[in-house]
Amino acid sequence: MIYSVFSNPKRAFFAASLILATSVFHSAGSLTAAPPSANVSNTSSSTTFSQIQAHLRDVTTMTAQFVQIDRNGQALSGTLTLKRPGLIRFQYQKDVPLLIVGDGKALVMIDYSVRQVSRWPIGDSPLSILIDPSKDVAHYATLTSDDGKHIVITGRDPKHPDFGTIAIDFERDTKAPANLMLMGWTVIDAQNNRSQIVLSDQKFNQPVSNNMFRWNDPRSNAGPR
Repeated sequence: MIYSVFSNPKRAFFAASLILATSVFHSAGSLTAAPPSANVSNTSSSTTFSQIQAHLRDVTTMTAQFVQIDRNGQALSGTLTLKRPGLIRFQYQKDVPLLIVGDGKALVMIDYSVRQVSRWPIGDSPLSILIDPSKDVAHYATLTSDDGKHIVITGRDPKHPDFGTIAIDFERDTKAPANLMLMGWTVIDAQNNRSQIVLSDQKFNQPVSNNMFRWNDPRSNAGPR
């Protein structure tokens, strides 16, 4: 199986592009945005952030296929399911016994191969932006690129440089809510290692049951959650 080539540290790194997306912005008080591009004006930035905010507000549910690419170019795939407010799920391919679920307060990684459950607070993170449209995107990130087709917003935590930076990528698309499509995000750590999430086949505002965000606890007698 593909999964068998991934050791526990490898699994941890694959989860890191989701977990670091939380950690980079764990404390709003220590947040700073990455330097803006010299080609992005304040007026353009304000307009683009308003469009991003409108997109997030217009999306009540989203499903997408994702590919998660590690620093060595190895990839895993799966399905992302999002339901606002607060719910998100990363279901990996069938031969990978990992599941990541967010309930609005915490991101939970369940590793069924070792019966382990780990939790990280979502707090004021980019993931909280994706699942809570009331968040002010401009407070959490800076517009670093807008070429008319692709938009990239970037941020980092100066008190934790080891968390690196995160860049969230949108693409202008007239068929998407507010004419924007979330395309994925990239985390670069302090050692310049890159981990990337790439989304495809995005579908918006279709019925999604809350049962999608329940999970079976692999620990003894813990039962479904």
